[in-house]
Amino acid sequence: MIRSTRGVVALAFVAAAACATAAMSTATSTSPASATLHDGMRKLWSDHVVWTRLYIVSAVAGDASAQTAASRLLRNQEDIGNAIVPYYGAAAGTQLTNLLKQHILIAVDLVTAAKAGDQAKVADADRRWHANADDLATFLSGANPNWPKATVLAMLNQHLALTTQEATARIQGRWADDASAFDSIFTQILGMADALSDGIIKQFPNRF
Repeated sequence: MIRSTRGVVALAFVAAAACATAAMSTATSTSPASATLHDGMRKLWSDHVVWTRLYIVSAVAGDASAQTAASRLLRNQEDIGNAIVPYYGAAAGTQLTNLLKQHILIAVDLVTAAKAGDQAKVADADRRWHANADDLATFLSGANPNWPKATVLAMLNQHLALTTQEATARIQGRWADDASAFDSIFTQILGMADALSDGIIKQFPNRF
């Protein structure tokens, strides 16, 4: 089992992040450029959670495809980093990519430790995962004033809590809970993607 005190307050994260997403998602632009940005951001973050799920499923099953899923997932982090380059520059894109790759590599450590039942390593990975989320929130809030750190961190923590639920249910063979967790993950990540797009549109209105 993945044991985390954050799992106990997962519902609080859901409520807080829902409010945070609503607070950030107030852009009113309906131009073709804004629609393209929203669609692209949704695709990138959908890939993020889909390939994360495929990694979890294959890793828990001990399937050889786990490494391929992990490699594809890491490529997705490069795609997300590249998506912000037109607005924040190549250095910022590289920084975001690196932070997101850390997010994925720590998740791999967490799933591996949980599958092995090594609670000390689970706790260490969980700590590093949330520290990385704080680093991501700091970076994003520094790039865009429409992405307040507390708001971004609430969304990221919700993402971690839901992913923890998903992995735990998969490891324990609770298939209905596993499916339900992914439904929540997918809905949440679309809201986060929209909030990020809306922040860019607000910051660069002349481009939309």
